[in-house]
Amino acid sequence: MTDSSLILLGIIGAPHGVRGEVRIKAFTGDPLAIADYGALSDRKGRAYEITDVRPAREVVVARLKGVTTREAAEALNGTELLVPRDRLPPSEDEDEFLQADLIGCAVVDPAGAVLGTVTAVENYGAGDLLDIETPDGRSVLMPFTKACAPRVDIAARRIEAQPPAGLFEPEEERPDDAER
Repeated sequence: MTDSSLILLGIIGAPHGVRGEVRIKAFTGDPLAIADYGALSDRKGRAYEITDVRPAREVVVARLKGVTTREAAEALNGTELLVPRDRLPPSEDEDEFLQADLIGCAVVDPAGAVLGTVTAVENYGAGDLLDIETPDGRSVLMPFTKACAPRVDIAARRIEAQPPAGLFEPEEERPDDAER
């Protein structure tokens, strides 16, 4: 299975308790739904079956089949949990996108001029941001909203942007504070 056909659903974090439970940062819409996909795998092809899951503050706490000690749970810290793309349910919302599909898309202005390429999708708590590398190598964070990205064409690998004024303008050189 190619790496591009696998979708990241979560990352195993620190152990929880002494009986092998792990914390998982889930990237599913409903964090508890990570258990609904059946066996998940890591990048080396090892399978992990979630046998029990419950909510915690910003993660879920899960029991994985065969992981019964804190030491075994500690060894999994940082493991990415992946699922084949074909096991994902179809989206009911035409404005819902997988982060994996957005990365690599060209970002263009309404006239078609290339503003950059999406390198990552970030979320610091106030909504999704597209991390866009500009042609001159700068990194620009643009809100991923309908107002800023009114048209997304995944098949064409293209996002038409209406960015806030000045967002893609290079920062002008500022004089040193010592010169002021």
